[in-house]
Amino acid sequence: MSHLKRLVYRSITYRRSVVFPTKKWRCSVSPGQPPPPKHRQRQSKNPESGEKGIDPVGFLSKSGITHKGFALYLRERYKSLKDLKDEILTRHIDFRDMASGFELLGMHRNVQHRVDFMEWAPGARYCAIVGDFNDWSPTENCAREGHYGHDDYGYWFVILEDKLRDGEEPDELYFQQYNYVDDYDKGDSGVTADEVFQKANDEYWEPGEDRFVKSRFEIIAKLYEQMFGPNGPQTEEELEEMRERETDYETWKEKHKDDPNFNLHVIDSGKEYDIFNVIDDPVSKAKFRAKKPPIAYWFETRKGRKAWLKKYAPAIPHGSKYRVYFNTPNGPLERIPAWATYVNPEADGNQGYAIHWEPPPEHAYKWKHNSPKVPKSLRIYEAHIGISGSEPKIASFSEFTEKVLPYVKDAGYNAIQLIGVVEHKDYFTVGYRVTNMFAVSRYGTPEDFKRLVDVAHGLGLLVFMDIVHSYSAADEMVGLSLFDGSNDCYFHTGKRGQHKFWGTRMFKYEDLDVLHYLLSNLNWWVVEYHVDGFNFHSLASMMYTHNGFASFTGDMEEFYNQYVDRSAILYLILANEILHTLHPNIITIAEDATLYPGLCEPTSQGGLGFDYFVNPHASEMWLWFLENAQDSSWSMSKIVDTLAGINRNSDKMLLYTENHNQSISGGWSFAEILYGQTLEQSPVMNDLLLRGCSLHKMIRLITYSISGRAYLNFMGNEFGHPKRVEFPMSSNGFSFSLANRDWDLLAKEGVHQNLLSFDKDMMDLEKTEKVISRWLPNIHHVNDTNMVISYLRGPFLFIFNFHPANSYERYSVGVEEAGEYQIILNSDEKKYSGQGSIGQDQYFRKTISRRVDGMRNCIEVPLPSRSAQVYKLTRILRV
Repeated sequence: MSHLKRLVYRSITYRRSVVFPTKKWRCSVSPGQPPPPKHRQRQSKNPESGEKGIDPVGFLSKSGITHKGFALYLRERYKSLKDLKDEILTRHIDFRDMASGFELLGMHRNVQHRVDFMEWAPGARYCAIVGDFNDWSPTENCAREGHYGHDDYGYWFVILEDKLRDGEEPDELYFQQYNYVDDYDKGDSGVTADEVFQKANDEYWEPGEDRFVKSRFEIIAKLYEQMFGPNGPQTEEELEEMRERETDYETWKEKHKDDPNFNLHVIDSGKEYDIFNVIDDPVSKAKFRAKKPPIAYWFETRKGRKAWLKKYAPAIPHGSKYRVYFNTPNGPLERIPAWATYVNPEADGNQGYAIHWEPPPEHAYKWKHNSPKVPKSLRIYEAHIGISGSEPKIASFSEFTEKVLPYVKDAGYNAIQLIGVVEHKDYFTVGYRVTNMFAVSRYGTPEDFKRLVDVAHGLGLLVFMDIVHSYSAADEMVGLSLFDGSNDCYFHTGKRGQHKFWGTRMFKYEDLDVLHYLLSNLNWWVVEYHVDGFNFHSLASMMYTHNGFASFTGDMEEFYNQYVDRSAILYLILANEILHTLHPNIITIAEDATLYPGLCEPTSQGGLGFDYFVNPHASEMWLWFLENAQDSSWSMSKIVDTLAGINRNSDKMLLYTENHNQSISGGWSFAEILYGQTLEQSPVMNDLLLRGCSLHKMIRLITYSISGRAYLNFMGNEFGHPKRVEFPMSSNGFSFSLANRDWDLLAKEGVHQNLLSFDKDMMDLEKTEKVISRWLPNIHHVNDTNMVISYLRGPFLFIFNFHPANSYERYSVGVEEAGEYQIILNSDEKKYSGQGSIGQDQYFRKTISRRVDGMRNCIEVPLPSRSAQVYKLTRILRV
């Protein structure tokens, strides 16, 4: 076995049980010197002993929460987290190694003209790779017996050797390496390995330094002569019993006690005896330490891609179809590998397969842009690739890149959030029943998705992904369920392993190998595809054993009782810590309907470490108002409490009026509720259409501006897309008629253009004025009778009149600064499909020195019904 093979095998078989040496050899000039330092042990930190910066209950006092039971739970959870980290470090070198399984697992090109495959399947008895490249043979490419192909943790290792072409001779060097990326390398120059080694000896060694290279046994012979004399034993029978080392050393020391040249010797962990004489020459030592290893000569022995293709045929060519074959106690199985990076899950009704993705250098995507700087506020455009086209078909990554990305940039958003990117067998599930967690979905190749991300970065857009680690598809042919024939490989057994309502499988978060898989999956999307963040979908499904389907009263006990899955929460903490350590600019978003305490608090203070959290209650409130309440009965207090009533981390709250839930999950979109068939039957403005346009704009503006620093809009809703989304399924005859977006609406003058224009100007409030990122809101006027809401964000005044009939000519609201205010955004303008009730001469208003709403001054403004205005303080008056 070659040296590199030993290293590869060692990394595969023993990498999970890293042992650090506890002894070191040191050279000492005299026996009186201090003993060598003790080996540094990794010290566990204890918050109870005053660890700097760590307080497991720190966020409770910050949030004003006083609950002894929850505080005790947080301390116990922190101890469990410490224990989990200690357990991880017994099997991994560090946490980066824990989150980098994709570097070894799956299919990888090895530098020694072969492909290595590794898979975790502890329930299997036999493992092989089958595919079109070997006629689906389960015996041609299989794991070797014993620990050479299978370790004690259930990891299988299969080597697929490249095939020597006809007429070609095997490599001269057994350890010959190839550089597959470059078309040409120094090794292709025709210089033989012996010539390179001779060149290294001639150029690297100084005269006399190569003495022991040329005579490899001289040192051994000298030691032998020193131990046994010039006429020592030549056979094992002549070898006398070895003397005890300390006695031998004392004899040697006595013999040379008067010789000044022999006062230097080796010590071993503080012991003064040894059989070796070491003469320490400072000049030679300095020269030796300054000398760099001859890596350049080693690289010169590598051969390039041309030489490899000339000599070898790839064992598994690019684009090959393959599966992993297991022999299990229940019989043989064929599965798509869990770490496969490109998959065809359906294969025209047949069993799906993985696709080996190893494009030649000229076809591999080359990155051009760095990720944009993380903004202080997020304006997220949520999109689904498959429905992003106008035609009734599945759209592609390339179409999205060419058509949608420039539109998103022009619309004023600074981030996109993609749903359904991770491969899922059933298209109608929108991507939320993931089957292949390391594979991009059916919209194109991995290179196509890289280009999408790169182009987005070039446009200044961050790229987020919906990541589903809260459950997994129950598919047994394509997904992870019963992957190795056992029911407890990745998931819990019994009822705990099944989602109570969705029919999906629940991960076993306390298992280190499952954690290894999930953490590596997060890191994979960042390293391989340069994504900038994740929206963690449906956390309640994983954080509670009832999957979040329980009545929450707000009692703190509900967040630490027997239904809370501590292992799942520990995984989320670990995921945030590792992601933010490896990628400091990463953004993580928590989608948790229960609003678990500490979602966005630092993990060092007892939090879960997310950057933002989603408040889903805003969308639910708007939907309830639109479907169940008369316009005149809308409660302003409820609107404010829902949108801004969460005091904890309100600046980190992400709000939306509607996301994909209303557009995809069987419900109507807001546009359908507001307009019905009005737009199709009569594009001319009427009362029903005016109402719909007015509320459409007001709902979005107040949701965008009243609370946190993150806002999300689902694709098409910004211009009032008139139809919902319905994916092809059996109930609609697998029709694609509603599985698209009608972008052609924007080519016509009218309501949709006007609504988009308002949405752009709304985004410009942050782009040009930094309204959202610079200031937090001060809500000072909420009048349920008049149905008026007003609040300040720095020098900007927002005022909303939700009343369906009443307009106010001079409505008084308080302001702190005296001066002149100017309207910079008015939802009632005709260019936004409004009535234009406020004339241009009314756009400037001066304050009145009268105390209103607890403010020192007030401003009297015209306030048409169902309208909103944003005023900016343009001139300050000093009193």
